[in-house]
Amino acid sequence: MLMNDLLGKDTSRLKEKKLFLFDLDGTIYEDRRVFAGALELLDTIREIGGKYVFITNNSSTSVRDYVQRLKTMGIAAGSDNFFTSAQATVFYLKENHPGQLVYCLGTRSLLQEFKDSGLAVTDRVDDRAGVIVVGFDTELTYAKIRRTCEMLSKDLPYLATNPDLACPAEFGFVPDCGAICEMLALATGKRPIFLGKPNAVMVDYVVRNSVFAKEQTVVIGDRLYTDIAVGVNAGVSTVCVLTGEARLKDIEASSIKPEFVLPSVREIFEILTE
Repeated sequence: MLMNDLLGKDTSRLKEKKLFLFDLDGTIYEDRRVFAGALELLDTIREIGGKYVFITNNSSTSVRDYVQRLKTMGIAAGSDNFFTSAQATVFYLKENHPGQLVYCLGTRSLLQEFKDSGLAVTDRVDDRAGVIVVGFDTELTYAKIRRTCEMLSKDLPYLATNPDLACPAEFGFVPDCGAICEMLALATGKRPIFLGKPNAVMVDYVVRNSVFAKEQTVVIGDRLYTDIAVGVNAGVSTVCVLTGEARLKDIEASSIKPEFVLPSVREIFEILTE
């Protein structure tokens, strides 16, 4: 039974945790393939009186769509099991740009989530827009890129849902929101304020709306600069799994250090049930 992590640290402290904040892509699944041990781990968290929340930077999919997608994969989850970078962006827009028309480069799902949240949103060039938002757009076209460049030529606040450069895929990786923003920066010279992970609000909001304390909370993910960084920034425990982006050599070279490093979420299941 594995009780030490890949760096030799004692992992028994994980048995004290009750609020488990998971990344999805590269942590729980890859594309539509659920990683071994993930379903058993989620069942165990419920059995010990804990809760799991998926904190994801993937703004291409709404919470409603996520619930349905995970259901088809055998993962039990309701809307209260999610906090996404899209939701964080909605909260930021309502607090900092109330009543303003939002120009959004994103999927139809993201635009609909903004509308359902009461935001006025458009994906067309519009002089009435007061703020620009770029998300992870899996429906990206050159026409969208051109419209966004035109909007960025205006002197408007510029936000992005998340800084991730790549999203895991079955064959490797595809460009994520951060990569789209880098492309736009090369053309326009404009760079956004990034919301979502590693902004500590992603963890703080979930903890505040739970019955658990930060000392009982752990963030589990596969990316150092988003998943692990958000846990570090929020002051909670972190586990980096090696089923997605990060490798041991990356962890050794990075200034962002997880508390624990494990091969996958399966080992967390084994630790909790030991």
